[in-house]
Formats: sequence, structure tokens, C-alpha cells
Amino acid sequence: MGKLYIVPTPIGNLKDMTFRAVEVLKAADLILAEDTRTSGKLLKHFDINTPSQSHHMYNEHKTVEALINKLKSGVTMALISDAGTPAISDPGFLLTRACVENGIDVECLPGATAFVPALVNSGLPNDKFVFEGFLPVKKGRQTRLNLLAEETRTMIFYESPHKLLKTLAHFCEYFGEDRPVSVSRELTKLYEETIRGTAKEVLDYYTNKSPKGEIVVVVGGKR
Repeated sequence: MGKLYIVPTPIGNLKDMTFRAVEVLKAADLILAEDTRTSGKLLKHFDINTPSQSHHMYNEHKTVEALINKLKSGVTMALISDAGTPAISDPGFLLTRACVENGIDVECLPGATAFVPALVNSGLPNDKFVFEGFLPVKKGRQTRLNLLAEETRTMIFYESPHKLLKTLAHFCEYFGEDRPVSVSRELTKLYEETIRGTAKEVLDYYTNKSPKGEIVVVVGGKR
């Protein structure tokens, strides 16, 4: 039997790559990358010459069986995403589940995940929290927001820049304009920024300043 390693990669600052992650990627027989072009820059920076192939949300359903067969034959694989920890709003869950079902060893290395620094930076309670990832774009969005309006734990969302205003407006509508919100963007990068305030205050801020970069929104739970 081979083994599958889940390897987190930096969310922006290459210095956040761990020594162990580099060692695992160099020792693996094959690297599964969300986008081989994006990961190619990372691998080149750390002088990692392990062969790689694409493993992303559009092909993972079709390739899992073949990958499991390779792992059964003794191949050691390392799975990486474009940034952060695979399977957290990124490909990885399907392959991990298939490995578990087939008795193949899976080991996830600790490392970068965007929502952790955003949660800690927010100043909102982090003893209990719920990670929601991306909200449904259309179908099921209203139902989800109605349900989350009663959530008492701190909530964490991922959002794209061009949908941030819509999401903040929905938070004002469903959670109330005075609900505490923290928006972190470009974490670990040169222009890292965290804006805190009520849902209305943060919406007004980004209405006047177009958001850019990867975004994590942290919302206080219902009091």
C-alpha cells in the first residue's frame, strides 16, 4: 500500500511553508495539484522536482478510482491545493474518503489555513465557532441565511471580492445591521487588511472602497 499525504501550502507568504511540507513533497512519488501552473511556482521556489498532475473540482470524481489503484500499488502521493489546506473549500475530501474506505493510510500535515488567522484577528469569540465556507450562490441561499440568523456561535465565511457587497448586504438584512463583522483580506500578503465593525459599517466601508484579493468574513453569533 502507498500513502496519501495532505500538505498545506502558504496562503500568500512563501515563508509560511513548513520544513516538513517540503520534505514530504520531495519524497513523494507524485504530487496532486489543484492547478499545476500555480503550484509549479511553489515547487520551483523550494527546488521540488517530484512529478505532478492536476487534481481539481472538475476532474476529481473521474480520477479518484485510478488514483486509489495507484496508491494500492505502492505509490506515495502528496495532495496540495493552490493555497491553504486541501479539502477546506478545496478538492481533497473525495480522495481522502476513498482512501479511508480502502484502508489506505492518510496523513494531514499541519499548516496554513486562511480562516484561522482571520478568526483570531477578528476579536470575536473563538472558543466556539462554525465554518460555513462559501454561501450558496442562488439555490438555498435564503434558507441558509435564515437558519444562520439563529446561530449563536461565531461564523466564518469565504467570499470572493465581487460578491462581498452582496453578502454583507444580506448579513444586514438577515442578521441585523448591528451584528459584529470582521473582514480579512490578503492575509499574510503585503496589503493584508482587517476591517471590523457592525455589518452596516463594514458594508459602507467596502461600498466606498472596492475589495480585492482573497477574503474571509467572520460574523458574531446571535446574542
